[in-house]
Amino acid sequence: MSTAKAPPPSKLAMVPFVSVDHMMKLVHAIGLEQVLIGLAEYIEQDFRRWEMFDKTPRVASHSSEGVIELMPTSDGEVYGFKYVNGHPKNTKEGLQTVTAFGLLANVGNGYPVLLSEMTLLTALRTAAMSALAARYLAPEGARVMAVIGNGAQCEFQVAAFKAICGIDRVRLFDVDPRATSKALVNIENMGIDVVPCTSVEDAVSGASIITTCTADKQYATILTDNLVGSGVHINAIGGDCPGKTELHHDILLRANIFVEYPPQTRVEGEIQQLSADHPVTELWRVFLGEAPGRSDRAEITLFDSVGFAIEDFSALRFVRDQLQKTGQYMNLDLLADPDDPRDLFGMLSRAKLENSG
Repeated sequence: MSTAKAPPPSKLAMVPFVSVDHMMKLVHAIGLEQVLIGLAEYIEQDFRRWEMFDKTPRVASHSSEGVIELMPTSDGEVYGFKYVNGHPKNTKEGLQTVTAFGLLANVGNGYPVLLSEMTLLTALRTAAMSALAARYLAPEGARVMAVIGNGAQCEFQVAAFKAICGIDRVRLFDVDPRATSKALVNIENMGIDVVPCTSVEDAVSGASIITTCTADKQYATILTDNLVGSGVHINAIGGDCPGKTELHHDILLRANIFVEYPPQTRVEGEIQQLSADHPVTELWRVFLGEAPGRSDRAEITLFDSVGFAIEDFSALRFVRDQLQKTGQYMNLDLLADPDDPRDLFGMLSRAKLENSG
């Protein structure tokens, strides 16, 4: 009877894992603004090859407390998915509203090639996507942005719009003054002027870009029609599931609306308030030059952002490409790797002998 030790896992069976600590160190090693710019570049690259991807609305499990979702896609060579939750009440319990992790796998053999935290990465890619869309849709020379809702996404949005769009002033408002105070501290070293405001009306005054990113899961009117003048770009990212909106219905009727994936946005986005045949423009067509973005300075443009799986795929692809450069990962022994792929039981048996020896 053989008592030889089981061989170590092969390199093929070891899966790179990026923990929260790794992700933070990776961002600091590259630089926050460079990460946001890089994420935007990868997202745009993948949106420009939109038709290569499998596309499906995310698979959602809703409850009265929140939602848990899976977001899968594939370009035919690499498969990716993200697990993500959204539980607005979590903040009151000292927990994150959104947590996530994601995976890339080789389509050819089905083996995972990356496992990563995506709580931080989702915040980064959401901000990068917002700023990328605004680069095509915001009025030329826009330098002032209002951010309504100063929770977990606020500072990422500010950093992305500074890095990608050149914003140099931001006006902040939240119904909870503590959230605004937190954001003021975090933004003070970004090299951008920050103005705390006491109302939504005050915040949008003089702003060419308005970002709404509140967390409550309800039909809400965070931004009313009378507050939106001509020549404004609205970046609506808080309305991202059925029954959750932020904009007054009449704003949608005045705006030129841009979306990621209509079958998902019509169910989850601001346009769930509109008829199913209301015209919208898909962003990938704008990136390819097949559809116009902003057509004139007086137009109101609206990016009805709900997040789509291809953006997460792009973000994971970006992270994977940084691993050798930064070294911020560890290998996980995640996959069984018997000498004989038909002898999984034998590998288990030999492991018992090794442990008993």
